[in-house]
Amino acid sequence: MAEASISIDQEHFNCCICLDLLKDPVTIPCGHSFCMVCINGFWNEENQKRTYSCPQCRETFTPRPVLRRNNVISEVVNKLKKTEVNTLLPATLDFFCPPSEVQDVECDSCTGEKKKAVKSCLTCLASYCDTHVQPHHESTAFRRHKLVMALSNLQEKICTRHDKLIEVFCRTDQRGICYQCLLTEHKDHNTVSVEDIWREKKKLLTEVQMNSKKKLQNTEERLTMLVQGMESFKRSAQTAVEANERICNEMIQFIEKRRLQVTELIRAQEKAELDQAAGLQEQLEQKIESIKRRSAELKLLSSQNDHINFLQAFQSLCAAIESDSNLSSSINTQFTFDEIASTLSGVKQSLEENFNIRKVSDKLSYSEVISSPEPTSRSDFLKYSCKLLLDPNTANPSLYIAEENSAAERRDQEQSLPDLSERFSYFVQVLCKESVSRRCYFEIEWMGQKGGTIAVSYKGIVRKGNSLHCKVGHNNQSWGLFCSPAGSYYIHDSKSVVCCCKSNKIGVYLDHRAGTLSFYSISDKMTLIHRVQTTFTQPLYPGFWVSPNSTVKLCNQK
Repeated sequence: MAEASISIDQEHFNCCICLDLLKDPVTIPCGHSFCMVCINGFWNEENQKRTYSCPQCRETFTPRPVLRRNNVISEVVNKLKKTEVNTLLPATLDFFCPPSEVQDVECDSCTGEKKKAVKSCLTCLASYCDTHVQPHHESTAFRRHKLVMALSNLQEKICTRHDKLIEVFCRTDQRGICYQCLLTEHKDHNTVSVEDIWREKKKLLTEVQMNSKKKLQNTEERLTMLVQGMESFKRSAQTAVEANERICNEMIQFIEKRRLQVTELIRAQEKAELDQAAGLQEQLEQKIESIKRRSAELKLLSSQNDHINFLQAFQSLCAAIESDSNLSSSINTQFTFDEIASTLSGVKQSLEENFNIRKVSDKLSYSEVISSPEPTSRSDFLKYSCKLLLDPNTANPSLYIAEENSAAERRDQEQSLPDLSERFSYFVQVLCKESVSRRCYFEIEWMGQKGGTIAVSYKGIVRKGNSLHCKVGHNNQSWGLFCSPAGSYYIHDSKSVVCCCKSNKIGVYLDHRAGTLSFYSISDKMTLIHRVQTTFTQPLYPGFWVSPNSTVKLCNQK
């Protein structure tokens, strides 16, 4: 069963005779409790009267009451004694410093071998063992003396100048003093009792402890988020590696399959053409043999002197030669596979372009696994410069986009523009085309009598309607800094923070992963105006609200 926790003032368990915690507590008939030794000593002095009174309420008893130990109070007192070191009187503390570890203290009254002291008297300014402390418990002469747990640094509680107990704290000099000091060199100083300053500092300590606890919780939460983020990042990296292996293997298999198919097509085409050429080759070789044979017959005929035989053979031979001349066929000797090679080279080039390692590496930012510290100089900020352009499709009709979509001027006359879904219909605002999801730095210059708001916003910000919720900085989807000749203030979700800075040239640094958004004045030097620490869950789009007759311009960062 859980033990109940209650807060009890130690003074309720002090004996009114010895003024110390009850020792062997007994309760008399009137209900008051005392140390057994103290009440017996008190009644022994009254023994001649044969009546016995309570030292506290003066109620009398006859005969002398029988004293029995009060076990309940004794148990409570024992618990109080265990915590007494942490609840000593203010004068025993080292002025708001954590108490040092309790050490053994020697008795100041012992001669020869020194016994261990159990109590220190703040009146006597001495420590006593069990034996020598008894007079403080038994004699009424020590009734007003203040006993506490034995203190090893008792001398540090004594004014070195007057040998008096330090009971006053001087706020002027920020040190403890005695009452004698208060009457002399600290007479006109701001002073307070040690007990009062102890209560004040103890209250302050409680606040510091609470703040420390909150900081600890916040730090632990950030650590938890960091660990979770790292684990998520590891899982994401492993998933990407597996996807890379799988997709590349699939691509390799696909290319190998296509390689085999193309090889088969080339070989099939080669076989078909070569088979056809082999047939034509055979026919041509036969024709050559036939022509050679006819040539030999013609040579033999030329030597024939028989006119009749000559004419008969000549007619037949000419017919055969004519027949041989009709045997003709064509062959394509210019066929090559150059077009196939050219086509494959094009496929290779296209694959290289679409699977360029730079396209993959651009998606990785190894420096952002754990965010680097925020830059300090403008040259360091410019390392994270990002090229931004205004999106005319989002601009309110009163905004005139100029200078190649890098400037926006607000005029009294509206333009006739298409009513696009992404266009701001009421508030004179515009967003950039490019989103920001990593670290980015850009600079803006505004001109005019009333200035404007420089902001970053989620894409889902409401564009239509005249509700203030549609204005950058007045919702939970945008963060902005309003700048004017009179000053500036940061605004988010309609909650603003006044910033003591006037500048018409603003630098914006965003670390999306770290959740940091910082606004800097760069009129003369880099001066922090306001920094936001939050968590961004979507890509951000830089945007601007422009006041009448004013202009905002994205600077060319050099």
